[in-house]
Amino acid sequence: MEHAGVWVLGVIAAILGAEIVAGRHRGVYSRNDWVVNGLCFLSGQAIRPVVMLVAGAAIGFALPHGKGVLKGTPFWPALIALLLIGEFANYWIHRWSHRLKGRGGGDWLWRLHRTHHTAPYVNVLLNFRISLFWAFVSPLTWVMGTAVYLGLGPAAAVAVLIFSLWGISTHSHFRWDDPIRRHRVFGPAFRALEHVFVSPGIHHSHHGYGRDGGNYRNFGIFLSIYDWMFGTLHIPQGRPSRYGIPDPTPHWAEEVFYPLYRAKAATPKPSS
Repeated sequence: MEHAGVWVLGVIAAILGAEIVAGRHRGVYSRNDWVVNGLCFLSGQAIRPVVMLVAGAAIGFALPHGKGVLKGTPFWPALIALLLIGEFANYWIHRWSHRLKGRGGGDWLWRLHRTHHTAPYVNVLLNFRISLFWAFVSPLTWVMGTAVYLGLGPAAAVAVLIFSLWGISTHSHFRWDDPIRRHRVFGPAFRALEHVFVSPGIHHSHHGYGRDGGNYRNFGIFLSIYDWMFGTLHIPQGRPSRYGIPDPTPHWAEEVFYPLYRAKAATPKPSS
């Protein structure tokens, strides 16, 4: 598992190449997209060691006697538990980030997450379109970091790999699931499975608005069971009519560096 990061980047590169050859990236990027995507990629790689150091120090301080206490836990129960706990934590933080948008100073969580949603398209590059400080509040950072500290390193590594590869699949522009979902024989069984596992269609819906869209639902990464349990699951019929957010696009510096940079609100014009 020590080369998992290389494999993940290799899979992204392969799918990205296939998307480019298929013309799925032609004419979809504005100048703002190029700036935001590029800065998110570079800043994301730069901040990763800092996130690991901060999370490791915080977890060690909170659990001073917990290092390695679960080292003897069997691999498969540990993996299943981490997938369920990681997905549960992600569901609620992800859901709150969307529900808090537009609430003045209380929408900081949405502003950190918003960068991942402002693109008017969905493709594998969205896996890198993450604001600089989102990793500090991402539930998976803390769940998997805690798991490693407690001695569940191998299970945590596999869980991270599953979440990463699944996210690559669900963000790809290719939608292998649509023909299956519409199939007369296999469609009903596949739609039943979508109550447990996140399909590309389910996550594309989360990135869209209008028909078959709705970024206020479908918050899972790998498992859709919590969306099903808590009433936020939407199984689409096709692609959303629009991708992105209906609100104005934020300044590129706020997208990448919030809260270090906050765009000033427009001053209302005086009435004549």
